[in-house]
Amino acid sequence: MSVLADRDIRAELAAGHIRIDPYDPVDLQPSSVDLHLDASFRVFRNNRYAYIDPRTPQPDLTELLSISGDEPFILHPGEFVLGQTVEWVELPDDIVARLEGRSSLGRLGLVIHSTAGYVDPGFKGTVTLELSNVATLPIALYAGMRIGQISFMRMSSPVERPYGSKSLGSKYQGQREPTASAIHADRLRDAGPKQAGG
Repeated sequence: MSVLADRDIRAELAAGHIRIDPYDPVDLQPSSVDLHLDASFRVFRNNRYAYIDPRTPQPDLTELLSISGDEPFILHPGEFVLGQTVEWVELPDDIVARLEGRSSLGRLGLVIHSTAGYVDPGFKGTVTLELSNVATLPIALYAGMRIGQISFMRMSSPVERPYGSKSLGSKYQGQREPTASAIHADRLRDAGPKQAGG
């Protein structure tokens, strides 16, 4: 697997193999494309449940909020919210992507993903951001600001079952807003028979 260089990303975009919409050529970096923060955020409401239970649907655990114009979203120290990219991203079945934070924002204490920086081949949708403030002061976030970068790697061969395939039960295909966890849907799959290694 090799990381695509700027010329290869440009060629994949021009051929329609990778889709980023909207896309501005100024966002093309040496080995990635800058992505921008949308105006919608999903915030956790800790007064509705005693704890987070990954086995149970908790539809009121989060609430969708939006900012408008030049209004900032203030992310407080220790706070965790979900955001999303402005851009809609589509990947073919032979390219995987990684989402990473910008160094300049990381130096302020902003983390844009806790573990979910991996974008599967076949994915289509806006990319949900897991925004955390590990600094000691609040951080102002603005709609449209460059929030992170996405890099692309060509796989050794096309995957047999791209993300979104019916047999995979892909929970976030086609998402258009910051999407809350759907891990409770894994319960039946996780409860299946296990075989000991041999």
